[in-house]
Amino acid sequence: MDGRALLAREGFDFAEDVTLRDEETLALLEPAVREWWVEQFGEYVPENGGFFTPPQREAIPLVHEGENALVASPTGSGKTLASFTAILNELFRREREDGLDNSVYCLYVSPLKSLANDIHRNLERPLSGIRERMDERGEEVSEVRHAIRHGDTEDSERQRMLKETPHVLNTTPETLAILLNSPKFREKLRTVEYVVVDEIHSLADGKRGTHLSVSLERLEDVAETSPTRIGCSATVEPLTDIAEFLVGRESPGGPSREYEIVDTRFVREFDLELQCPTDDLVHTPRDVVQDRFYEGLDELIGEHTNTLVFTNTRSGAERVLQNLRDRFETYDEDNSGCHHGSLSKEARQEVEERLKAGTLDVVTTSTSLELGIDMPHVDLVVQVGSPKSVASLLQRVGRAGHRLGQTVTGRVVALDRDELVECAVMLKKAEEGFVDRVFVPENAQDVAAQHVYGMAINEVRREADVRATLRRAYPYRNYSDEEWESLMRYLTADYEGLEEKNVYAKVWRDENDPPDGEHHYEEFPVGEPLVGKRGRLARVIYMTNIGTIPDSFSCDVFTRADDEWVGDLDENYLDTLEKGDVFVLGGQHFEFRYRRGSKVYVDRTSARPTVPSWFSERLPLSYDLGRAILDFQGELLARLTDRGKPAVRVWLREFPLDENSVRAITRTFDEQVRYAGAESVSTAERIAVEVELDRDEYERHYYVHSNYGRKFNDGLSRVVAYRCANAANTNVSVAVADNGFTVSMPLNRKVDVARILRDVSPDEVRSDLRASLDGTELLQRYFRINATRSLMILKRYKGYEKSASEQQVSSEMLLGFAQDLEEFAVIEETYREIIEDKLAVSAVEDVLADVQSGDVDVVQKRVDSPTPRAFGLATLMASDVVLAEDESAVLQEFHQRVLNEIEGEGDALVESD
Repeated sequence: MDGRALLAREGFDFAEDVTLRDEETLALLEPAVREWWVEQFGEYVPENGGFFTPPQREAIPLVHEGENALVASPTGSGKTLASFTAILNELFRREREDGLDNSVYCLYVSPLKSLANDIHRNLERPLSGIRERMDERGEEVSEVRHAIRHGDTEDSERQRMLKETPHVLNTTPETLAILLNSPKFREKLRTVEYVVVDEIHSLADGKRGTHLSVSLERLEDVAETSPTRIGCSATVEPLTDIAEFLVGRESPGGPSREYEIVDTRFVREFDLELQCPTDDLVHTPRDVVQDRFYEGLDELIGEHTNTLVFTNTRSGAERVLQNLRDRFETYDEDNSGCHHGSLSKEARQEVEERLKAGTLDVVTTSTSLELGIDMPHVDLVVQVGSPKSVASLLQRVGRAGHRLGQTVTGRVVALDRDELVECAVMLKKAEEGFVDRVFVPENAQDVAAQHVYGMAINEVRREADVRATLRRAYPYRNYSDEEWESLMRYLTADYEGLEEKNVYAKVWRDENDPPDGEHHYEEFPVGEPLVGKRGRLARVIYMTNIGTIPDSFSCDVFTRADDEWVGDLDENYLDTLEKGDVFVLGGQHFEFRYRRGSKVYVDRTSARPTVPSWFSERLPLSYDLGRAILDFQGELLARLTDRGKPAVRVWLREFPLDENSVRAITRTFDEQVRYAGAESVSTAERIAVEVELDRDEYERHYYVHSNYGRKFNDGLSRVVAYRCANAANTNVSVAVADNGFTVSMPLNRKVDVARILRDVSPDEVRSDLRASLDGTELLQRYFRINATRSLMILKRYKGYEKSASEQQVSSEMLLGFAQDLEEFAVIEETYREIIEDKLAVSAVEDVLADVQSGDVDVVQKRVDSPTPRAFGLATLMASDVVLAEDESAVLQEFHQRVLNEIEGEGDALVESD
């Protein structure tokens, strides 16, 4: 019987001219499930062309057939429900026919506890609805149980799950790893047939995702059949890499498991626009810009039901909300709220519930509402400042119109000249379907240490099998013999003096002895290399210390002269500080000298700041978007050179920009070219360097316009600074931004930065970066994080919990010792993580290879004052750490110098625009 006949028999009537695209999909569902679906989602949805959204139409049959699938689709398109519908359909069918065992059949893994809670609530609706339909049909009502298990689950609830086990278990990556080492619950996982990984894009680019990928391979070893893996993702790229990350390898070194990709990333309509409060962000007074911004925001909120406002920092989210309440009587605690990670769980949950109910007119947030929870009433998202990647932009604006068929309405407000350019490119690229790539960390030794230890704790295993499980996971597909041996030397404490530092062996490795030997196991042949656990407390140590999310802490700041406490700094901020850097704390300027554990020692200074206060909080510009901006600048220059400003404005009006943005961008590049020439602008084929002699500060500044994102610039700037310091035999200071970096040195020192950029061989970058990291706060902090992840330092032991600051003290005692050990896994992973994941070394190598091949030219130009495209770099040291009025004054002074230099055309410039 075909789908239409089946539906007709069950009482669903359709006009003959209606094409039912979903007949076959509906026919796959059990009668009660089908009735519930049609009743719940309407008999026919014209916007979808049927009963199902595009991701549901494609995904349900795949899950039904047990095929691995990555479902990539925008927020609100029903991808997660598609996975669960097919799975619940199968579980209800099996319960009706044969009954279900008291064990887990489906694992749902999400990155956030709140997201797991949300899905848990959303499962109640289909489960109860399907049971009601079954009852109405006179069928025996089946019971398909579900529950949630994560770090906050009470012990009594965990024990109850052993007696009455959920068939669908919602959990987090960390808890899944614990369950795989729980002797009793591990048995409950043998029946798992489905694994749903939600928001997989948010996991893949970090070590939580690496940890999860190995857990899924360990689950393969436990489960009776290979579970079907379903990954749900918002807009992400490259899809094949994320799909292979999801499914892993059939065998080490072999091809990935088979999978299908459901690519419906661009099935929603977008209404996006970049707005700017003025067409002149230099001369318009700050208070005027702020007034216009808040007036415009208030107007947008008034025109919509629920508005979500994203900022790039937590303090920014609080500031926007407070300003709205102070400026307008409309807003109070009853109709507005704030949501970010520093707030209490109770405060966040209250805002989430009110967002779901639609009782809040506006909510401000930083990143905490990017993922997950259903917000059906949000119909506008406002992004203040650049979200730094197309993927992040789409994730955030996708919270609006949280249903297919509704238009996604997003407004991005730029308050900075540099952000105007990147936002213009970002919105245009979003409309064109461009997505930034996700980069997966590879061969992380700290995560490998946790899992090898966990596998050894569960049972004595063949070393080859342990290694094979690890190498089947996508991040370890290229894991080498040398890396394995380095890991095992660490885990067996095969280094002289290591145990004297209270770092003990975690596993033993041995060839299976003859029957009378110490390590003999009858199930393995004599001579078979085996791995087992060391220590009676191994399981307790493992269960209380695993995970990849690092602890962090605030450091107390003291002056060296009189040991006066002057405040505290977030540890993340210390990543940005080198000896001699100047920062602002409590309105005063301090020079960073050194840190000891959780104490920072500084000297008072009158020097201007070199590191802005917001640096550690802001997202970095993506490398791919940076390259797109360079392409944009090249095309804009060509139009400006050929046909002047009017042609540029006509072209920019094809972008989703308001008129202020169009005119401001045009003016910036026109002034840039007239002041310093077209070669002062970086493009895909050119890196521009400008040199300024600052006689007031007695410094020589090099502004490198390497518009490849902050990670890239952080990496390249360290190489350049390292070589500059060696060449000039002087201290060099560096300030890093998304669109380039500044290298500064005393005026009586001089280097050729352009030549350095041309001469650095890609093969030398890693060694230069490694040398430049020695003695830095960055190295000390990441060594502590990796030593803790590797269980070299235990956070919890025999009831005592070691704070992050205590962990730091322990790691500083171990760092020098570890650096002297040959190929020591923990220190090697520290360098790998910093150089590869944090400093984007592969991208740096690629660009420098293009420089050496001649595909990218390096042009250096002497300037009397920074060019307009360098204003952001030149004022970086003052941004947000001195009074805003001071920064405005500096910008206006720079700008006036530019206008004066352009042959006295300043007045004409303004008028002609």
